[in-house]
Amino acid sequence: MSAWIKMISDEEANPALNEALDFARTPHGTVDNVMRVHSLRPSTMTGHVKLYRACLHDESNTIPMWFQEVISSYVSKLNECPYSYANHWSNARHLIRDDARADAIETALKANLPEDAFDGAELALLHYAEKLTIKPGNIEKADVDALKAAGVDDGEILEANQIVCYFNYVNRLLNGLGVTTDGDTVGYYKKDET
Repeated sequence: MSAWIKMISDEEANPALNEALDFARTPHGTVDNVMRVHSLRPSTMTGHVKLYRACLHDESNTIPMWFQEVISSYVSKLNECPYSYANHWSNARHLIRDDARADAIETALKANLPEDAFDGAELALLHYAEKLTIKPGNIEKADVDALKAAGVDDGEILEANQIVCYFNYVNRLLNGLGVTTDGDTVGYYKKDET
């Protein structure tokens, strides 16, 4: 466990915290530092888990999961958040299932040149994610109209908006409290999953 504030271990947890920790457990059976950093205030941990699961990993989302993870990774890269980038790029790479394609995407994202790996609706969504992350006060109706013109429907615009907003929140949580991946299993997916 690594952060600039105290994080309570499972062994030290009271019943309320144990309930929140159990709710936050990953498929690995662990609690990642991104959630454990809330251990001094279990209600914010529970709220964070609910928000995370509503934004990503929700079966009703229609943006493909791999691209949800690409958006997450790009926002985290823009915010210079190594914790979220490590986890969500690992997820994206796993879901892309093509190392050469994943390498090309990662190179483009790291260079802030998503147009080198994407076009159409995907590129429009990444441009929207970048502007909403870096210049949120400059977002205007024309930005949403550009998404619609690229073929993104209103539900997907909302999904993308919520993913971008969630990662802007969580990147600031992690960077602001010095949370690292020390002790975490990086990525949502177990390594033996195909």
